[in-house]
Amino acid sequence: MKKYKASGHFQLVARYFNRLLPESSKLLPLKRFFRMTPKSRLMNDKPVAVVTGASRGIGRSIAIGLSAEGYDIAAIARSTDSEGMEILASEVAKKGSQFFPIGLDISCTKCHKEVVANILERYGRIDMLVNNAGVAPLQRNDILDMTEESYDRLMNINLKGPVFFAQKVAKEMLWLKEHVDNYRPVIVFITSVSAALTSTNRAEYCISKAGLSMASSVFADRLSCNGILVYEVRPGIIETDMTAKIKDKYDKLIGEGLIPQKRWGMPSDIAKAVASLARGDWAFSTGTIFEISGGLNIHKL
Repeated sequence: MKKYKASGHFQLVARYFNRLLPESSKLLPLKRFFRMTPKSRLMNDKPVAVVTGASRGIGRSIAIGLSAEGYDIAAIARSTDSEGMEILASEVAKKGSQFFPIGLDISCTKCHKEVVANILERYGRIDMLVNNAGVAPLQRNDILDMTEESYDRLMNINLKGPVFFAQKVAKEMLWLKEHVDNYRPVIVFITSVSAALTSTNRAEYCISKAGLSMASSVFADRLSCNGILVYEVRPGIIETDMTAKIKDKYDKLIGEGLIPQKRWGMPSDIAKAVASLARGDWAFSTGTIFEISGGLNIHKL
C-alpha cells in the first residue's frame, strides 16, 4: 500500500492510511473521512481516559473520578446495555465530560485492535488507560480441586487480555507522544492484594493478579524512557458486588482486626488514588505499587 505523508495536523490523517485502515474495515470510509472532517474529530481538546471493567464497582468509580479531573471517558464493559453503564453515563455527563461506551470482552485479544482504532477515530488520542477489568472464580475450590477451565478463564480475562490490551494502547501512546504537545500518557494496572497474599480456595485468582503485577513492572521498565508512566494500584478488601457473597465472612474478620483501619475499602478509595496519578502527583514514581488496603500490608507479630 502506498505510504502517504503529511505535516502538522494532517499527520493524523496519514496515520489512518498508513497504520489503521488496512486492519479495520469498520473505521470511517476514506472518502467520508476526507470530506471536511471537523478538526475536533481528529484531536480531542480534552484528555481521554480508557477504563476497562467500567460498568460497576471500582471501574465505575474510577471513571467518574477521572471525569471530575477533566477527562473524557471511553468506558469498556462486556455489555453497554446495562443499568451500570446508564448510571455511569449520567454521572460523567454531570461532570461535563463526553462518554463513549464500548462493548468488549477483554479476553478477546483479536478484538483489541478495532476497539483502540474506534477510540482514536472518535477522539484522536488516548491519554490514560486504566486496566481494571477482572473476574473472580465462578466457584471457590481448593487448589487441589482447581479445574483447568476455571484457571484458563481467569488467566484470559485477568492477565492475558489486560496485557495485550495495554500493549496495543502503549504503541499508540508512543506515536502520540511524538505528535501531541503537552501529552502526558499514563497506564494504570488495577491488581489486588491477592497478588501477594495467598488464598488456597481461589488460587487461580491470586496467580492471575501476581502475573498482572509483574506485567505492570515490565511495562513501567520498558516505557519509562519514552515518558509513559505506569503504575500498579493494588486494592484490598473492597465492598463491591464481587465481595457481596462473602460479606458476612469479612465483616467478622474485619471486626476481629484483619484490617488495621477496621473498615471495608470502598470503590471511591481506589478512584481517589487513580485520580491522583492522573493529575501527575506521582510523576517521578513510575513502576510504583500503590496499595489501598487499610493497612493489610503491615507486617506485625
